[in-house]
Amino acid sequence: MKPSRIALAAGVAASTVLLVAGPASAHVSVQPVGEAAKGGYATLNFKVPNERDQASTVKLEVNFPADHPLSSVTPQAVPGWKISIDKSKLDKPLEVHGKKITEAVSKVTWTADDSEIAPGYFQQFPVSVGALPEDADQLVFKAIQTYDNKEVVRWIEEPKAGGEEPDSPAPVLKLTAASEDGHGAADDDAKEGDDHKAADSDASAKESSTAASSSSSDTTARTLGIIGIVIGIAGVAFGVLAGRRRSA
Repeated sequence: MKPSRIALAAGVAASTVLLVAGPASAHVSVQPVGEAAKGGYATLNFKVPNERDQASTVKLEVNFPADHPLSSVTPQAVPGWKISIDKSKLDKPLEVHGKKITEAVSKVTWTADDSEIAPGYFQQFPVSVGALPEDADQLVFKAIQTYDNKEVVRWIEEPKAGGEEPDSPAPVLKLTAASEDGHGAADDDAKEGDDHKAADSDASAKESSTAASSSSSDTTARTLGIIGIVIGIAGVAFGVLAGRRRSA
């Protein structure tokens, strides 16, 4: 076989590997906007790519973990998609801000309404969630993707211990460590703002005190000046009178 034919065959083989490996890596996934810290709140984006060449995605179902229920789940409206939320009773109520929560969201479903995910495109479905568990390193969201040709793909396999990705992996959210003081950047900014306000208040007080002292000094000086003028005039008048008496 000539070198040019060998190179051509190698190129075709490499392209085939890329075509086979490409679709396998495209699956429903979840990513936080920023960080997903333990014990905090986060906005999650469920990313749904279309893996089919002749069909469009028309439905997504995301099941929320029952072992770590979330007290707050609020999906963001997506143009062209209807949203339905399913809730279930909790075996153990959650206590949030002094209130007991007896049920939590178990599933959120997005159904195409004058919209779809066409071949070669993807769509993100944002959801605000919290409070994230403090006793877990990750959350697994099992998802089901439905195409307009009635095909259903179940992304429900949890990651294996060895790190090898399963054939139909479920979306996994990695949780980061909570801050040591339990406060976020917003609290730090607020504290810094309070410090600046206190410093500005002290500076204003000092300026007011200085202005008052200066005003008092000016008033005293003016009073003494007026008294001096009056005494001077009285002295001149006394001198004139004394002169007249001597002449008389």
